Amino acid sequence: MKHGFDIAERFAGGAQYIAGELRPGTSGARHRVVAPASGEAVYEYELAGPADVDAAVAAAKAALPGWAGATPGERSDAMHRFAAVLAEHAGDLAYAESLQCGKPLKLTTEFDVPGTIDNTAFFAGAARHLEGKAAGEYSGDHTSYVRREPVGVVGSIAPWNYPLQMAAWKILPAVAAGNTIVLKPAELTPLTSLMFAQAATEAGIPAGVINIVNGTGKVAGEHLVGHPDVAMTSFTGSTVVGKRVAEVATATVKRLHLELGGKAPFVVFDDADLEAAVHGAVAGSLINTGQDCTAATRAYVQRPLYDAFVAGVAELMATVRVGDPFDAKTDLGPLVSHVHRDRVAAIVGRARAYATVVTGGEAPDSPGAYYLPTVITGAAQDSEIVQAEIFGPVLVVLPFETDDEGLALANDTPYGLAASAWTRDVYRAGRATREIQAGCVWVNDHIPIISEMPHGGYKASGYGKDMSAYSLDEYTQVKHVMYDNTAIARKDWHRTVFGDR
Repeated sequence: MKHGFDIAERFAGGAQYIAGELRPGTSGARHRVVAPASGEAVYEYELAGPADVDAAVAAAKAALPGWAGATPGERSDAMHRFAAVLAEHAGDLAYAESLQCGKPLKLTTEFDVPGTIDNTAFFAGAARHLEGKAAGEYSGDHTSYVRREPVGVVGSIAPWNYPLQMAAWKILPAVAAGNTIVLKPAELTPLTSLMFAQAATEAGIPAGVINIVNGTGKVAGEHLVGHPDVAMTSFTGSTVVGKRVAEVATATVKRLHLELGGKAPFVVFDDADLEAAVHGAVAGSLINTGQDCTAATRAYVQRPLYDAFVAGVAELMATVRVGDPFDAKTDLGPLVSHVHRDRVAAIVGRARAYATVVTGGEAPDSPGAYYLPTVITGAAQDSEIVQAEIFGPVLVVLPFETDDEGLALANDTPYGLAASAWTRDVYRAGRATREIQAGCVWVNDHIPIISEMPHGGYKASGYGKDMSAYSLDEYTQVKHVMYDNTAIARKDWHRTVFGDR
């Protein structure tokens, strides 16, 4: 079956999208986009340097007055057209995402692309609902109201695991609220972010509202975050890099939104539906080859179900079909790069000294960056395999005795992005959702997300929200306006500064 289009021809103009057009970078350094399924280079481009970031920020700054001054209805209409254009290009988007990431085509066609289109349609509607507080006389002599205004030029950085969806999560709430944006995707996976911005221009969103710079984090990323004309930074990535982003951003007192690492617990109580929990654990740990900050990585199973759960997960994982992303039968694609594959393998390799690899735990004989679905047992709670974010198809399973112990273990990492609880008992479920420290807690499922609900973490997983109307709080600033109603020249409170009553 034939898929896609000629990547080199499509992006012949370069991998920077500034003021509505593709441009080459100016850093002097070049980067190859490698298809992780084959190890072959599919595109080469010049990385962005500081001059490219400056040009993109200048384009966003120039476009800001017109876009911020548009009515909510005008922005909404443009974004509805944007969603329609994305739908027209759905096939090409799915192909490019699978090519650069190694995602199975069934994942990109059924999840990444339709999810992005739905998110665009959601924010098209949300653009019309940026409301402040109704006017009122709170002091008696004045009328107050609250305006919600754009922050300004936003400089965002997105990761490589969901390039298209992360571009949408960063760009859509920003522009719906009237901001303009410069996005720096991961240099490994530049293609669909560029296509997303091109679709926006095709839909009639003015040039300069959405700009893309593809460069390294150290060069382009830090220059973007520290740029004096950037009013806000939104970053998704590891906690380690997030700390560096925060350091750079604070130098110019920017607003900051961080969605960082995760180590999601999967808590199975002894009254859970075992078959559902087994299926949920395999799906939740292997989605996107485990390269998901909300993926199930730590399964805590109450002792009566523990052995059956481990056996069931290992048996089901053995049926997962690893292979060519463009084969309709493939369930699991490669990791994003051979470097990342080797990192995952090294963590599992070290774990063999203190834990048991039940299934998987190795790379198949393939030129691609593949790693087999892996289940590990017998690890201590404070071990690397339990505490560190692996970002691969690896599930660690540990037993617990009491409900108190299970919930304590679930909270016993620095992270708090997502979690799930598996039980038929409504009171157990309620307790778990209250006590697990995470930005999202699923009950009897793991991983589903929807545009209407927020995504963001607790603790070292960051702060602020992506998606939903809650994300608009990140991209707007609140202004209080107060009118005097008395027309009296000398107010009563003036006596505290001069004269008497």
